[in-house]
Parts: sequence; structure tokens; C-alpha cells
Amino acid sequence: MAPVPFIGRLYLHEYLALVASFLLVILEVVVRTITLLLPTPIIRVLYRLSRNAFNSLSSPYSRRARNRKKGVSSPIAQAHDFTELCELYGYYAEEHVVQTKDGYLLGVHRLAWRRGEEDQRVNSGSGSVEKKVVYLHHGLMMNSEVWVCITEKERCLPFMLVDQGYDVWLGNNRGNKYSKKSLKHGPTEIPFWNFSMDQFAFHDIPDTINYILSTTQQPSLSYIGFSQGTAQAFATLSIHPTLNEKVDVFVALAPAMAPPGLASGIVSSLVKSNPEVLYLAFGRRAILGSTTMWQALLYPGIFAWVIDKSLSFLFGWKMLNIAPHQKLAAYPHLFSFTSTKSVVHWFQIIRNGTFQMFDDEVTSPTSFSTASKYYKVAKFPTRNIKTPIMLVYGGSDSLVDIKIMLKELPKHTVAKCVPKYEHLDLLWASDVDKLVFPHVLEALDNFAQPGETKRQTLGWTTNNSMSRPGIFNSSSAINSSGSLPPGYSEDERVRRPLDFDRPSTAEEQLDESDDDDLFNDDNDNDVTFTPSAFAHSSRTPVSDVTITGVRSASHATANS
Repeated sequence: MAPVPFIGRLYLHEYLALVASFLLVILEVVVRTITLLLPTPIIRVLYRLSRNAFNSLSSPYSRRARNRKKGVSSPIAQAHDFTELCELYGYYAEEHVVQTKDGYLLGVHRLAWRRGEEDQRVNSGSGSVEKKVVYLHHGLMMNSEVWVCITEKERCLPFMLVDQGYDVWLGNNRGNKYSKKSLKHGPTEIPFWNFSMDQFAFHDIPDTINYILSTTQQPSLSYIGFSQGTAQAFATLSIHPTLNEKVDVFVALAPAMAPPGLASGIVSSLVKSNPEVLYLAFGRRAILGSTTMWQALLYPGIFAWVIDKSLSFLFGWKMLNIAPHQKLAAYPHLFSFTSTKSVVHWFQIIRNGTFQMFDDEVTSPTSFSTASKYYKVAKFPTRNIKTPIMLVYGGSDSLVDIKIMLKELPKHTVAKCVPKYEHLDLLWASDVDKLVFPHVLEALDNFAQPGETKRQTLGWTTNNSMSRPGIFNSSSAINSSGSLPPGYSEDERVRRPLDFDRPSTAEEQLDESDDDDLFNDDNDNDVTFTPSAFAHSSRTPVSDVTITGVRSASHATANS
């Protein structure tokens, strides 16, 4: 079938899919507007009706299974911010602000103390405890909360690293929940959102790394990224040669560079169309800004079901490796704001099959591809990266083409596959501590090192000390003696099984008790909804609760 010579020369069926996508966007705007105009009592009634209808479709067995875990998932789902999530498990988190060279203020979190070590000085000069530094960075439309919204402490990578004696830092991209501040523009202004992955690579990542190293007085750190957090590291290490000397090792979880495509025909048509089409549909500020409103309005089980169906529609993921109660706990923390331009950038990368910088030349809906003969968008020179790289990816992840990725990376790159995993499983799967963490520890054990010269000069106390070999000396988490890596005792080799069986259907998996409702029948207080796309959260405050294995965060501060 011949392509239609309009909007990026789409084929006819792609053009029809594009029209359908616009109709869906218009429908969402209409429904959202009507919902915001409804009185709160009517919204409460509709909420209860949807709750009852959803629960009536679930089996009694599934309901009982869900109720056994609601005491764990509900406080995590309702936690307002990163520090409150950490306090649930008894960890103290610091909050820092990084100013980029172009004037954005980025929120950064630090976990440097095991429980009970809060009075110790860590990486702060003479007389302090020296710890190796690890920097974690989130994916697209996320924030640092995705690393710690875990229902079991042993499956939380930052907590595991802290307990192993690392100084753990977690970054945030400009525009998200913790970084909606600029010295030049406010988040209601279009220029504030005029950024893509280019700005993440030229400013956010290197400026954050430099701030962390300056604060800890360490010469280098280890970088762990997830999804787009890996792409940002690929990009920034490729264009900043000296930054490679400051990163001991780069661990890429669910690495993203040039995804092969999307499962949805509608979204695929947007990928192939001109960027102006996406700007027309979503504007030039934050993309999908109404998500937080729907999260606040929808019954938790329904919201999790919608997320599952959306991920299946977009990427073909089945989401079977993540426990139902983990979804209910983590999905409320999954979304955070980013610019429409950053999504347009990814669409350009997918359309061209090249890990490139943002293409500013494509502006006209009637532009033709023949211009590529005279104009070439700069690629990120990823083969120039000198930092040791370990890729940990899922064999069922539709966003990873490992063969193409390895061709664009230096020869010293090592890849580890978890066959059954999809994209988000690298964060939240039920057995992530057994299938992913050993690879992470392997890379850190081989390459992360404290500053030998600085320690000798300042007389610091060494918390961890190990040599750095020149290459990865193991292809498995099990060493030559047959033992597990540091931090894995024999008791932890097989973690206690979850105390419920996996339900048979998605609806049954996501069933939940009425006690977790946002609009509880006994709650007579009015609920205020924030229609602004720039509001951080519309969730109600976390109540003081006591649950097994999780400590209540009674003094956490809600987001403004």
C-alpha cells in the first residue's frame, strides 16, 4: 500500500491510526473536564460503584489473598515522597539540590547509613567513615521513588547496597516531581519544558555526578541506571571523555539505546509522524500531565489494572513476574512528569534506528525524507566509552535488541540475560534479588574502589576496600568456591515464598479490600482535586499505621 504524502509520509493504515489517537486524546480531555466539574459527593458515589463492580468480578479466594498483603502495600502506595518510603523501613535519607549549569535545580537523595548508623559521619573528611559511592538513576517519566517502593526490603536494591556498606545516591531528571524548579523559568512556562535527552546528557547527569563527588570528596563512583537512566549514561559518557575517569563501572538495568519499536499501531503511527503532530496532541509542556488526577480518582485495583493493560497495549508485556501486591504498592509511584520533547526525542531514535541527538530540523508536517542526503543528525559516539559496562536485560523485554546494542558499544561491554524478565521486572520482580542483584554486586566488587591516595592523605577509616581488576573476571554471580557474592548468606539463598498463590486473572490479581479506599464511606472530609498538570500529587496523607516488617512514617512531610 502506497504511503500518504502527508505528516511524514505515513501509510494509509498508519494515517487512520493517527486519527484514532487524536480522537482518544480528545475523549480523555472531555472526560477529564467533566470529572473535574462534578461535585465531590457525586465523585464519591461513582468511586464506590466502580469499587464494588471491580470487587464483584474477583473470586473470594483472590480477595482474601489480597487482604493478607494490604497492610504492606497500602502504606507504600500512600507514601508521599522518597524520604517517607525510606522511613517505612527504618532508613534515614538526606535530600540535596544540584544546580545545573543551565539553571535547573535537581532533587537528589542520599542513603549513606545503615539502620542505627545515623550519627556517623560518612565521606565527609578526616575522621569520617569512607564508603564507596554508588549513583542510581531512574527511567523515562519516573523519579527516584521507583527504586524504594518495594514490598520486601531484601528486594530493594538501594537498601541492599546501603546494608553492604555503600554510600548510595539517587538522582532525578529536570521536570520530574523533585526537579520542577529553574532559575530562569517556571514550570507553567513553555521554555521550562524545552528539553530532551540532550540536556540530560550535557547537564543533568554530569552535574549530578560532579556534585556527588564534590560532596563525598571521592575521586569516582559507580553508576547504576534503569531504562532511560542507562541511555542518559550512554550519552553523557560518550560526549564527556573525562567523565569516564569519574565512573568506575556502569551497570545498565533494562538498557535502552535504540528500541526496536512499539507494539501498538496507534503509537507506532505517532513514532513515524512528524514531531509537530505529537506537540499538537500533547502540547509543549509536560506530557500526560493528567495522569496524577486519574491516579487519585480511580480505585487502586482499577488503576493497577489500567496500567497493566496499557503496558500490554504499548509494549506487549504480560507483567506476570511482578506480584499483585507489589503492583498496588509501586504503580502509584511509577509516573512522574517529563517534557513532551523528551518523548519526541525517543520517537526520533526509534524511527531512525539510531541513538542520536535531538533533530531540530524536522519541523514541517509536509517535509520529505530526501533532506537526509544533505543533513545528518549527530549520533552519540557510544563506542568511545572507556568505563567498564555491564548490561543486565530481560530476555522478554521488547525494548531491548541486545545484538544491535552490543554493536554500538565498546568491546569491553559484558551482557547478562535474565530470560523470563520483561522491562519493569528488573526493578520489581518477585525474585529480582536472586536473578539481578548478584550481577550488580559482581560488577561493583570487581570495579568499585575507594580513593587510595585520598584515604592515605586524610587518614580516613576504610569501610570497604578491594582491588580493581582490569576486566570482568567472572561470568556468574557464584565465585570459584561455589559461594554467593558478599551480602548473600546461606539463609538468603532461597528467600521465603510469598504467602499467597498467583491468581489466575488480572482482575483477581489486583483485587483489594475496601479499607484501602481513597473515598472511604466513613470519611466525611471533602476531597480537593488539583486540575493543574503541574501538581505533584493529589493523594491523601498517609495515616499512622503499624504493619509487619514496616515501620510507620509518622513524621514524614508531604509534597507541596
